[in-house]
Amino acid sequence: MKNRRSFIKKVSAGIVGVTAVTLPEIAKASTLSSIPRPVNSDLKLGVASYTLREFSMEEALDMTLRCGVDRITFKSMHLPLDSDKETIEKAVALCKQKGIELYGAGVIYMKTKDEVDQAFTYAKIAGLKMIIGVPNHELLDYVEKKVKETDIKLAIHNHGPGDKLYSSPEDAYVKVQNRDPRMGLCIDIGHAHRIGRDPAADVTAFSDRVFDIHLKDVTAAKAEGETCIIGRGTIDFPTFLKTVQKLGYQGTLALEYEAEAKDPLPGMAESMGYVKGILSTL
Repeated sequence: MKNRRSFIKKVSAGIVGVTAVTLPEIAKASTLSSIPRPVNSDLKLGVASYTLREFSMEEALDMTLRCGVDRITFKSMHLPLDSDKETIEKAVALCKQKGIELYGAGVIYMKTKDEVDQAFTYAKIAGLKMIIGVPNHELLDYVEKKVKETDIKLAIHNHGPGDKLYSSPEDAYVKVQNRDPRMGLCIDIGHAHRIGRDPAADVTAFSDRVFDIHLKDVTAAKAEGETCIIGRGTIDFPTFLKTVQKLGYQGTLALEYEAEAKDPLPGMAESMGYVKGILSTL
C-alpha cells in the first residue's frame, strides 16, 4: 500500500481516458476511438483475454479498447482451438477492424502431439506471432520442430503452486535455454510471486527468453494469494516496471485480471491506470 500511496498522483495522469470504463455503453464506437494509448511507447500494454472470459469476443475487444490498450491474446473461449479457417479469419478481421493487434493465443495446453499440431495450425491460420503454451515435457522436442517449421514463437507460461510442469519461470527456462531461440517464457508475475519469487529478479535472470509477461497483482506472496487490482497487492510494481524498462523488454505487458469475472472492467481500468501512472514517471 505504501507504493500505491506514493504513486497515486501519477496514477491520476495515467488513468485519464479510462475512467469512462465504468459507463454502461461499452461498445460505443465514438468513445472507443478517442481513448489514449499507453503513456510510454517503449513498453507495450495489452490484455490476456482470459480476463474477459465471461464475455463474447466482440465485447472483449471493446472492453480492451476501453482500457486504453490495443493488443490482445485470445484464450479458447473467444476463439476455440478447433475453429475452422473461415471462423479464424473472421476473428482476425474483426480485430483489425477495431484497431487491435491479435499478437498471440493462450494459454494453450499441449498434452499430445495432436494438440501441438492443432495449436500451431490454429496460430498459423490466424497469422499469430506467438503461442503462450504449456507443453508436456516429453513433447518439447516435437514443439521445437513445429517452432522451426512455422517460425511461430512458443512462450511457456508458469502457473505457480500446484503446477507440476512449470510452477516457476525458472522451471520453463531450464527446459528451453539450449533450444531454438524462438522458445521462451511468458512470465506470469502473480503466480511467480505466489511461490515467493521476486518478479523483477526473474525477468532479469531470464531476460534473453522472456517473450511475454502476464501482469497481475496478488494479495500475498504465498499459495493462498489471490488476484487483486494492481497496486493493492504485495508486488512491487514500481521496481518491476522500472526493471522491465531498463532491460529493454520488447514484448507485451498483458493484463490478466482474474478477479470479478462477471464485472472485471472497473478493476481492469484501475489496474491499467496504476501501471500507466508508474510508466509516466520512468
